[in-house]
Amino acid sequence: MVLYTTPFPNSCLSALHAVSWALIFPCYWLADRLLASFIPTTYEKRQRADDPCYLQLLCTVLFTPVYLALLVASLPFAFLGFLLWSPLQSARRPYIYSRLEDKGPTGGAALLSEWKGTGPGKSFCFATANLCLLPDSLARLNNVFNTQARAKEIGQRIRNGASRPQIKIYIDSPTNTSISAASFSSLVSPQGSDGVPRAVPGSIKRTASVEYKGDSGRHPSDEAANGLASGDPGDGGNLEDACIVRISGDEGGRPPEAVDPPNGGQARNGAGGGPRGQTPNHSQRDGDSGSLGSPSASRESLVKGRAGADGGSGEPGANSKLPNKASVVKKAAARRRRHPDEAFDHEVSAFFPANLDFLCLQEVFDKRAAAKLKDQLHGYFEYILYDVGVYGCHGCCSFKCLNSGLFFASRYPIMDVAYHCYPNGRFSDSLASKGALYLKVQVGSTPQDQRIVGYISCTHLHALSEDSDIRCEQLNMLQDWLADFRKSTSSSSAANPEELVAFDIICGDFNFDNCSSDDKLEQQHSLFTRYKDPCRLGPGEEKPWAIGTLLDQDGLYDEEVCTPDNLQKVLESEEGRREYLAFPTSKSPGGGQKGRKELLKGNGRRIDYMLHGEEGLCPDWKAEVEEFSFITQLSGLTDHLPVAMRLMVSVGDDEA
Repeated sequence: MVLYTTPFPNSCLSALHAVSWALIFPCYWLADRLLASFIPTTYEKRQRADDPCYLQLLCTVLFTPVYLALLVASLPFAFLGFLLWSPLQSARRPYIYSRLEDKGPTGGAALLSEWKGTGPGKSFCFATANLCLLPDSLARLNNVFNTQARAKEIGQRIRNGASRPQIKIYIDSPTNTSISAASFSSLVSPQGSDGVPRAVPGSIKRTASVEYKGDSGRHPSDEAANGLASGDPGDGGNLEDACIVRISGDEGGRPPEAVDPPNGGQARNGAGGGPRGQTPNHSQRDGDSGSLGSPSASRESLVKGRAGADGGSGEPGANSKLPNKASVVKKAAARRRRHPDEAFDHEVSAFFPANLDFLCLQEVFDKRAAAKLKDQLHGYFEYILYDVGVYGCHGCCSFKCLNSGLFFASRYPIMDVAYHCYPNGRFSDSLASKGALYLKVQVGSTPQDQRIVGYISCTHLHALSEDSDIRCEQLNMLQDWLADFRKSTSSSSAANPEELVAFDIICGDFNFDNCSSDDKLEQQHSLFTRYKDPCRLGPGEEKPWAIGTLLDQDGLYDEEVCTPDNLQKVLESEEGRREYLAFPTSKSPGGGQKGRKELLKGNGRRIDYMLHGEEGLCPDWKAEVEEFSFITQLSGLTDHLPVAMRLMVSVGDDEA
């Protein structure tokens, strides 16, 4: 299948579209700024309360008449531009494919050669998040603002979190001598093609913070301002580094030691980049772990690496408490797996999973923000699809002002793509071309030249809470379209299997949860009998460790949750979850959400899903969840919690 790298089939149409949008954009931008000035966020309200002469309020008073006059003057040009823009949308393609070729050891071509469908198996990591990257005036309805700056910061955080080096911790104790599972919060990077983890020299200790020290005398805040490392994002060699730490089970034992590699390499982050700006949604401060370049990070999920040539500490007395770190690691391992009957690890993590393979995003509606996000993520992901959806009157439904908001990034090559728009949206939801994005990716090849592929479906369902029947119809369409996509893109037959399917994933913002009484219809949908939800026990019943993914918008800028590390700490306690997660709305009179949360059951509204299927996979293979995490790295930047899942594809004995 040919993937579309431009929105229009020829340069003439592209030029006409550019002219039409140039006529429309001034009016669009002025209207957005004018409306945004009258929709303050809680962050801005607090600043006004603290400072009666708040500059933003003064600017609003001064510039509103100017914006209004310019808006009126731009209307005729916008009307002409719209007359030209609208008919062009019938020829527009439903997505834009972007590839930034990486010929290094972490590029897509190199990744395909790592797995031949033999051996013990292969793990793949998926993440999904709702980013609320709307035009600024609409984003403020969700209590977030500064869409363009947020898009850049979000891309940097995801890239920085996903490109960390790997830490494997061995715990020596009378009861546990195995290696702990590679946590999403641990520093993880791809292994070499030989499967041997790279190790780094130097003193490594378990601590509540991380510091990447480069040139002597450089303050950690300088690192935060300039990204994780001073290296280039394309420096693939940095991703190959890893560290192995051995920790004694006796608290009075020796300090942890790092295993030195033969080549004496150094652990570094491979995602450095250009200067990192701070957004008004999230002011950088001590304790902010949103970026690994910040002075502190997840309190029980990271290690501190010393980069000195002698392996010594950069702080006086830094190793004085090393003998006591074994118990900390044991507690962290217990926190990740609280329920012994669970087959996989689960946690609240301050970072996106390291070695992230696939990223599915929703509500990337703003095209300029999508371009900024793409530019940042290309520092880690080689293949990206953005600006997905249709505009104008496109046959299937009513006039569309916004695209679908779907966005996909992958480290593995994309083979086929399909997009479908839901035709049954109502009211405000009908203005966006919400739908489903289907992708087929290649993740390896067998010695017999059979392709190993996977299917990923990303969607965003209808938002209005009272429209359960519409969401159920959309779930039906989601499954039907997926079946058609798999049938049309499959080149295999039972007699001649040219492809082996390793996984089948459905993820996205479903806009219903598994604990609300008003969502019973969706909770019982047949989708959940064909696909497994790792967080779900049954209709209306969640697993005890599962938490909500929708944050209480009023508390987004509270000091207790304004950094990833702080939000992680809050969500690990029941009291914190009840305070800062959104819960099902009550139809009974009296008492708002804040006053009635003590009477609610569950851990908040989990509306962002990650499902995996077992039907249609290679008969000799089995896909099982290895880890699941709720991520706080985007605190202050969106009102949703991203979720991530690591899936292990096990190969049968006859294949090995």
